Amino acid sequence: MTAPTGRRPLLFLDVDGPLIPFGRTPPEYTTYDMTGVAPDVADHPFLPRLDPAHGGMLSALACDLVWATAWQHEANTYLAPRLGLPELPVVEWLETLDLDGHDERTGLHWKTRALVAYAAGRPFVWVDDEITGTDTAWVAAHHGTHALLHRVDSREGLSPADYAELAAWLRDAPAAEAADECG
Repeated sequence: MTAPTGRRPLLFLDVDGPLIPFGRTPPEYTTYDMTGVAPDVADHPFLPRLDPAHGGMLSALACDLVWATAWQHEANTYLAPRLGLPELPVVEWLETLDLDGHDERTGLHWKTRALVAYAAGRPFVWVDDEITGTDTAWVAAHHGTHALLHRVDSREGLSPADYAELAAWLRDAPAAEAADECG
């Protein structure tokens, strides 16, 4: 799993919850036009909930976007084209069975260790709907630089207020030092 080598902060992006809201009763969801979407993509039951406007808002952020989702590479197949995004790097989840039980007992999210390892010292934002205080404390103790763990309401998905907070943090985040870059 190789991180992008730019100097901008990383933005680890989860899909279910932040981009595809799922906390409401189905008739209450806003859905988006699927006209022109390839049939194999259009058949996915949750994709009508994906607002294509997210692509432009994500692209406008001063960061390097990285998929951090159980969708893994399918995010590039099903979501990136719908959002108007290029193919993005993907965090590949490695099994860490020796740590999984411990993390589950302590309340650490199964993504947390992998994201800190992937960032390799670069400042990062993690956008997810399952982040807890345990994750925030673990990242503060184990990541050597700035990080923002931004929890999104899974019923609503990313909102204008979320984007404003992300943009403000990214504007103030220090650039990664050349020595902190990985390649």
